[in-house]
Amino acid sequence: MGQGARETILTPALCRAARGLLDWTQTDLAERAAVSRSTIRDYEGRHHEIHRATEAQLRLAFEEGGVRFVEIEGAGTGLCLANPAG
Repeated sequence: MGQGARETILTPALCRAARGLLDWTQTDLAERAAVSRSTIRDYEGRHHEIHRATEAQLRLAFEEGGVRFVEIEGAGTGLCLANPAG
């Protein structure tokens, strides 16, 4: 089985939502994750999947920015800010 068999935590919708929580543009995320803006644009637009390493870079950038990925029983993955008051 190839890469398509793995479970992706960072979906295009979660990527957009995490950027929204941080008030980041696609360019902001690209710079922080060291990937091209076109990769983010195409992934969020569902034009292609991303590689596992790219997903890890994006998640790390979000987590360093203060986003936490949380598993919600029966609902999947959700997002919250680590320090919403800060």
